[in-house]
Amino acid sequence: MPTNRKSASSPRRSKPRHSAAGRRMIAGLREALAHARGELQLAEYDVNVPETVNVAGLREALGLSQRAFARRFGLDVTAIHAWEQGRRRPDRAARVLLAVIAKEPEAVRRALAG
Repeated sequence: MPTNRKSASSPRRSKPRHSAAGRRMIAGLREALAHARGELQLAEYDVNVPETVNVAGLREALGLSQRAFARRFGLDVTAIHAWEQGRRRPDRAARVLLAVIAKEPEAVRRALAG
């Protein structure tokens, strides 16, 4: 006589669990699809990359030596010397990083912490 019980060996079909990163990626892909279909307008903003950066002033405001500033933010100490002495100018990527350091130094420290 047949029973309604499932065998212990039969696989249960349940919704797969995703990690937090997986859930964020899925949500991002859904957002991208909605944008591609014209269902969602994504936020826009202008990026302002400074032409000049007062590296010495920024470093001193944080109370760091050149060596400590370089170590904390993954920069080359010889580049910092050259920037501060006016022999070289930070390239665009360095100016972006320096602008973020000026506004959110702890966020940069957390992002770069090993």
